[in-house]
Amino acid sequence: MNRITEREEHAAAERAGEPSENRIVRLSPHGVTESSIAAVLRRRIDELAQAIRDKDLDRLMSLYARDVEVFDVRASLNVTGAAAYRNNFEHWFDSFEGPLGFELHNLRVVPGENAAFCHYLALVTGALSAGHKTGYWVRGTTCFERRDGDWLVTHEHISMPAPMS
Repeated sequence: MNRITEREEHAAAERAGEPSENRIVRLSPHGVTESSIAAVLRRRIDELAQAIRDKDLDRLMSLYARDVEVFDVRASLNVTGAAAYRNNFEHWFDSFEGPLGFELHNLRVVPGENAAFCHYLALVTGALSAGHKTGYWVRGTTCFERRDGDWLVTHEHISMPAPMS
């Protein structure tokens, strides 16, 4: 697993001579701009999406805090803890034969110094175990907390539009 902390990433960018921003909107006490926090979180979401596409449970679950609280599409009403959420992912991945498409749309990241959130739409595509192809949209809200210098998912809410009768 090759994950670096935000501080290490910021230092590497400076060493590489990447241009600094002309205008700093807000600087945290740790000397990190909101835009650099947003960039780290966007990469974290990209990591999450790629792990889903690859059906890589170990990599995927490394992005979640042990005490994550999830409101998932799968039953039950809520899922508490990374181990329980891993079980949901295992069942979901097993319902697909072959590759799984997970395409993010309308990603919005709201950075904060120690907590942040994002929301997005995702198009899920693939062949179900029964052999027929499927495609459907999900809505996601993912909340992060910075713990020991690393951004981990501490809350996630995944939903699907449902007709109201």
